[in-house]
Parts: sequence; C-alpha cells; structure tokens
Amino acid sequence: MKWHMKLLSMIQKREDKKIALAVDTSTAEVKSDLINNIVKLFETVKPDTILVQADFKIRSITPVKANTIKYYTHGKSSYTDVLEWAKNEQIDTLFYITDVTGYIYEEIKNVDYELYWLVPDEYLPKVPFGKAIKVA
Repeated sequence: MKWHMKLLSMIQKREDKKIALAVDTSTAEVKSDLINNIVKLFETVKPDTILVQADFKIRSITPVKANTIKYYTHGKSSYTDVLEWAKNEQIDTLFYITDVTGYIYEEIKNVDYELYWLVPDEYLPKVPFGKAIKVA
C-alpha cells in the first residue's frame, strides 16, 4: 500500500502541471484490475490527465478514463513514439505503466520532463532514465 500513497501524493503535487499517463498495451497478460485502478486514481484526482495507449505505436490519445484500455497479444512494445509525443506536447510529467521490456531508440538518452515508470510487477528492472516505481 506504500506505493498508493506515494502515487497519490505525486499526482496531487502536480495539479497545476500538464501530465500524461501512458499504458503499455502490448500484451493481454497484465494485471488489468491494478492498471484500471491506477487509471481511475488519475481520473479522480487529476481528470485533465491525458491517457496514451501504446504498444509499438500510439494507439490512442484521450482524456483519462478507467475501463477504456484495449490490450493486444503480440507482445511488441516501443516507448519511442510516446516519449517523443510527450516532448512535442510539452508534457511536464509522464507516468508510464509498463514492465519496461520495450524498445527505445538509442538516440534517446534522456528526456527533458519528469518520467516515472510504473511497473506492475514484483520485479523492478533498471530503467534507462527517469525513475521506476513498483506498483504491485
């Protein structure tokens, strides 16, 4: 439950910032209830959050809404499009729900906005940049 309070506090501290929540939809083998609860938290606390659904490409960009996530079964994931989109849209903070097994172009060494990888797994991998938070 420790991560719940940490995430809630992080969202609340950014109430005047432009934030986005990205969800890796590359596999249906996920903790969908957990992910929907995280999306619902953003929807409740910061309803102007932008929801980005992506796998190897961006599938949709919408206002945040729980129970709207569509998962795929191919398992291919790339974070590059979402990271570049966030830069172009001048996002202040990007939260990305993923297992961090996707691809990032080698040219991308860092981002100029806050990035938090929300990992819905017991294993917390090393992230290339940004900060990883275990949400399992």
